[in-house]
Amino acid sequence: MSVELLARGLAAHVPGCGDVVSCDRLSGGANQETYRLVTRTASGTQQYAVRRSVGGMAAAALSGYAGLRAEALLMRAARAVGVPEPDVYWIFTPNDGLGDGFVMEWLEGETLGKRIVGAEALASVRPRLAFQCGEILARIHAIDLAAAGIENVLSSISPDAYLEQTYARYRAFDAPQPMIDYTARWLRDHLPKAVELRLVHNDFRNGNLMVTPAGVVAVLDWELAHVGDPMRDLGWICTNSWRFGRSELPVGGFGTYEDLFRGYESVSGQPVDRDRVRYWEVFGSFWWAIGCLEMANAYRTGLDPGIERAAIGRRTSECQVDCVNHLIPGPVELLVPEATPASVDMPRTDELLSAAGDFLRNEVMASTTGRTQFLARVAANALDIAARDNAVGELHRARQTDRLRRLLAMDGHLESLCRHLAKRLRDGSMPLDHPGLAEALRESVVNQVAIDQPRYSGLRTALANAGLTETPDR
Repeated sequence: MSVELLARGLAAHVPGCGDVVSCDRLSGGANQETYRLVTRTASGTQQYAVRRSVGGMAAAALSGYAGLRAEALLMRAARAVGVPEPDVYWIFTPNDGLGDGFVMEWLEGETLGKRIVGAEALASVRPRLAFQCGEILARIHAIDLAAAGIENVLSSISPDAYLEQTYARYRAFDAPQPMIDYTARWLRDHLPKAVELRLVHNDFRNGNLMVTPAGVVAVLDWELAHVGDPMRDLGWICTNSWRFGRSELPVGGFGTYEDLFRGYESVSGQPVDRDRVRYWEVFGSFWWAIGCLEMANAYRTGLDPGIERAAIGRRTSECQVDCVNHLIPGPVELLVPEATPASVDMPRTDELLSAAGDFLRNEVMASTTGRTQFLARVAANALDIAARDNAVGELHRARQTDRLRRLLAMDGHLESLCRHLAKRLRDGSMPLDHPGLAEALRESVVNQVAIDQPRYSGLRTALANAGLTETPDR
């Protein structure tokens, strides 16, 4: 991002700004860029936050999203009705030469979901957060878009259209994942009926909230907002991907369904439809499973060749195991790697992977900060995935192939079998209760997530459902 263009725009749009002292990109943010901006003022320095789409490219052009201009307008509208938000000072235009983004007030608080569920400094506020989230969501859903002057900013989408739109994105990848197709069938069979469409934040979750010991001080990341079923927001914050290991507390890893619903009802005056929330919780795992594949596709096609996109692609199995736990829990056999075979290679492949990971963690991370340190950790975790796949992946894929051959009563290699099963699930020729289908999907997904992320809480849940109490050491 051009600091010169940024400084020129700040002088024109933000009173009191002087020279730019620094503009540093923060860690994280696979979908958008976030910067800490420091400028000179008459009395010293002033901090701001900058949000920009990756590379400055318009988010709407990339993914059909509303875009960062819409995000900024929505934050202003939400702030006006009492939703905790930073003040938005400057929304970029094409003439600014900075791409799609905006400059807003810098607020202090915790945004990392793992710290929000675990930091001692937030221990006293965590029991109140779910209720507060319910209150905030009710205020968001009550925003009058016409009165706020943003009725033409957002797309409107019904639950059935949202499902089909999401499912079509997945099918376009031509990378069949039968558990995703199974979940799509279930979602079609259980679509919410007679829904009143309202403003939906669409990414309201732990990780997009800024929290202090006083509570939520900002709701962030509005670029996915649309007009749709408001229960989507309540289901999304309960999706297991955003509990950060605290699966026993379904609301963001910090609260209960009951507190979330009570907070919502206290402001909206309307009872929460629990079945609709469960639907959108399942949809949340389905949606993010496809979102992870979309990240991998961006890496594979060169749209964003960074390690973060590639690594997030493997998180699809986390979401798929959550779908397993919702829809087809039951017995499973977790594969254990065989003893390391004797090898004339010095070093072996597993030793090379381990050495590279140790270098990233112990030397690169120790000597770097910020985004570089973050990406070093991502790269080290990617090497861990490769090491686990090296240890047990061949056995896993052989077992998966054998199960699908029996299920489909046909021969073939794994890719062709997955394609055939996905086709039968898509065209409805295989019912969801077909003998052996749930077992085959469950075994495949559980063993895949054990390779991709053996510490994921959804794997622990799947093993508990199977009567197993711990994950064998990989």
